[in-house]
Amino acid sequence: MKRMLLLGLILTAPTLADESEVKLKDGEGKYIVEANCSMCHSLDYIQINSIFLDRKGWEGSVNKMIKVMGAPVPGDDVPAIVNYLSRNYGK
Repeated sequence: MKRMLLLGLILTAPTLADESEVKLKDGEGKYIVEANCSMCHSLDYIQINSIFLDRKGWEGSVNKMIKVMGAPVPGDDVPAIVNYLSRNYGK
């Protein structure tokens, strides 16, 4: 019985992380954010952190992703990403 439950959880786990359910707000820079941020993590990270981060926080978070985590984000995309996140998901 426990093995069947475990097998069921394992088989359904990928569907629980379905990115098609995460929809970002429309706005200038949305596609740049989707293209850059989804390469490394789920887009729900943005929604989850929106209650904590203002413009300065998003700027720090984006720079941390690039400098510490090694995210391959082109420098020219950073202002558009920060603007979009702070405008649409800033506290």
